[in-house]
Amino acid sequence: MITGNYPNLRLRRSRKNDWSRRLIQENSLSASDFILPIFLIDGKNTKQLIKTMPDVYRYTIDKLGIIVDRAIKNKIPMVALFPHTKQTLKNKIGTEALNEDNLVCKAIQYIKKKYKNEIGIMCDVALDPYTSHGHDGLLKSGYVLNDETIKVLIDQSLLQAQIGCDVLAPSDMMDGRIGKIRKALDKEGHELVQILSYAVKYASSFYGPFRDAVGSKGLLKGNKKNYQMDFRNSNEAIREVALDIKEGADMVMVKPGMPYLDIIKTVKDNFKIPVLAYQVSGEYSLLSNSIKKGLIDKNCILESLISFKRAGASAIVSYYADRINNLIK
Repeated sequence: MITGNYPNLRLRRSRKNDWSRRLIQENSLSASDFILPIFLIDGKNTKQLIKTMPDVYRYTIDKLGIIVDRAIKNKIPMVALFPHTKQTLKNKIGTEALNEDNLVCKAIQYIKKKYKNEIGIMCDVALDPYTSHGHDGLLKSGYVLNDETIKVLIDQSLLQAQIGCDVLAPSDMMDGRIGKIRKALDKEGHELVQILSYAVKYASSFYGPFRDAVGSKGLLKGNKKNYQMDFRNSNEAIREVALDIKEGADMVMVKPGMPYLDIIKTVKDNFKIPVLAYQVSGEYSLLSNSIKKGLIDKNCILESLISFKRAGASAIVSYYADRINNLIK
């Protein structure tokens, strides 16, 4: 028989009641922690289900109000725009990225005209939605050219900033592009446009549904391992972030999310800069499909999202963003 005051400290005392658990919780979620990705499609009066991503849709410009209204109602700070470009508009050098009437530019104009600054707009800076080979830059003999690609990315960034984008998010992983883009923006009077660098973007197998959503999945020639990071590496992430901060990044992204919680924590511990996590399409679809099949319950969504905050993420890009208030309740 155990007698006396054993054990002296009972940690379960603080877990007994809901009020007590809430009182001492170390991390929490709110809508302010999220960025909502939105997929764009040509045409009119269309809301198109993405088959590989349950409950996620592509929207024509005239239907954007549906999703943006919901985002604002839920107090989400920012949306991220991604285009599903027609195959006929794609070519080897991604010319459509520089078209001032492309889907992203038209969406920026629509949102800014209707909502002013009620919600922020983040735009992807990369060529993969626009190239016929599915890569993020200019391709030569199977290798994505660095400096030549940056020249195009600068023009893409300037165009998006001019149209009204608030946060430019270079996701291409070219060396030196943050500094070049920052310098060009400042020179043209866009010094208040923020840069969210995809500083740590791994060559991951979790991107499949996203590539389907933007129409590049079946086009990709080879893989992206000669410019995206090797998932075996972690120290390399520190070097990537350090370079991008020095070049002028306001925030940095770690992508994918859950398989790289250690990287989020490493970056946060080493740099006092906002670190964002991207709960990518593969993560989202795995969770959503498992919930629909009854293999897990929807509380797994919150558990996965809290893991990003626990690791040190300031914000999360997630396809659950517009449903987060209901999930929290």
